Amino acid sequence: MLPTIVLVGRPNVGKSTLFNRLTKSRDALVADLPGLTRDRHYGRGIGASKSYLVIDTGGFEPSAESGILKEMAKQTLLAIDEADVVIFIVDGRAGITPQEYIIADKLRRAQRPVLLAVNKTEGMQKAVVSADFFELGLGEPLSVSSAHGEGVKDLIELALENFPEPLADDEVRNNNRVPRVAIVGRPNVGKSTLVNALLGEERVIAFDEPGTTRDSIEIELEKNGNNYIIIDTAGVRKRGRVFESIEKFSVVKTMQAIEDANVAILVVDAQEGITEQDAHVAAYILDAGRALVVAINKWDGLKEDERDFIKNEIDRKLMFLDFAKFHYISALRNKGLPELFTSVDGAFKAAFAKLATPQLTRVLIDAVAQHQPPVSRGTRPKLRYAHQGGMNPPIVVVHGNHVDGVKDSYKRFLEGVFRKTFQLAGTPLRVQFKQGDNPFAETDKRKAGEGIVSMRRRKTAQRAELKAKKDVENKKR
Repeated sequence: MLPTIVLVGRPNVGKSTLFNRLTKSRDALVADLPGLTRDRHYGRGIGASKSYLVIDTGGFEPSAESGILKEMAKQTLLAIDEADVVIFIVDGRAGITPQEYIIADKLRRAQRPVLLAVNKTEGMQKAVVSADFFELGLGEPLSVSSAHGEGVKDLIELALENFPEPLADDEVRNNNRVPRVAIVGRPNVGKSTLVNALLGEERVIAFDEPGTTRDSIEIELEKNGNNYIIIDTAGVRKRGRVFESIEKFSVVKTMQAIEDANVAILVVDAQEGITEQDAHVAAYILDAGRALVVAINKWDGLKEDERDFIKNEIDRKLMFLDFAKFHYISALRNKGLPELFTSVDGAFKAAFAKLATPQLTRVLIDAVAQHQPPVSRGTRPKLRYAHQGGMNPPIVVVHGNHVDGVKDSYKRFLEGVFRKTFQLAGTPLRVQFKQGDNPFAETDKRKAGEGIVSMRRRKTAQRAELKAKKDVENKKR
């Protein structure tokens, strides 16, 4: 499971700004207005040495007795209970407030690892600013600037230092011989019904009420001679509708299940249509780099014109999932399930495909010959060779010169070429560019240095020759 870091603090101390920086997104609203964040924001941390989940909470007013502030405080306390690490954020420019003594006391009682981050310290003497916060009794205060990124990386690395290191490539391949398949989607779309249909028994509760499944459940399955681990997850509601505390924790469990899976089956309710939340869950699967199969459930209950409408909605709202296989099924009546797992096998195989460097390079050269990268800032990027940089998802690293000028449209073109050539259906594919080193750089530098020395010697010799001539002329006079 990925470690979960929860950001806690009173209103307007910079929690959402830090959340956006850690996730490299703008998912959390940021403004100079206390209490702007009321519900939680969930995200995947990016840029650290280890993967992790981060949760932005609303402003914590522990002494609130009623109204929205009380509900926000209640949800923050529940989030702390589910945290692996809490980052307590305070405002270095405002100093300690009475609320922060109360928050510090509650964090000590929660018995969770806590890091104290003194925010907004840019341009200030950090040792002086942070000194007062020792009074909170939460260890050494760490000076950061969420807005400018100062000290943020060190803060996160410190928060993650006690968690296991990521597995090496060989270990990943060994541990993933049995595909882990996560069944994900909104509440009441038929996830548990699908699990029961695959198992052939009533293994998990399937009930016509949203939110029946509270936790992620792992079940071993043997199908067509292959072994799988099926993960039935709780439904992910739209953020504004996640009120119940247990359901909030289910969102974290679902995100962790996606991270731990090799393949995700996104279940969509055909009778309700494609919703914004379906697209959000799909985008998270894509960000996590997991192979994907989309199951359009309850298809048997639609008329022909309704089916055409849903297919048009899929093309419009889920067009960024063009790499995935779509299946129209009925989990209740066991229709379309064999084909569904054929695509799961294909997606898993594609996610762990081995791509040989000579083949990748030949495909790259052919693609460049067919369509060269556009000129950027007066220079056309030169793409030399490619090799595989990782699996699950497959990563292709392209080396060349001026690669920082490669446009996103050309990157998508290369992704399509690699995907088609190597038949990588069902998995995201990531193309990364690396600036190639000039193998003659040192030689050029040496020659340049030798040229400078030679030029200086010639000038010195010329000056000596002119001086000698002048001396001879002076003697003749």
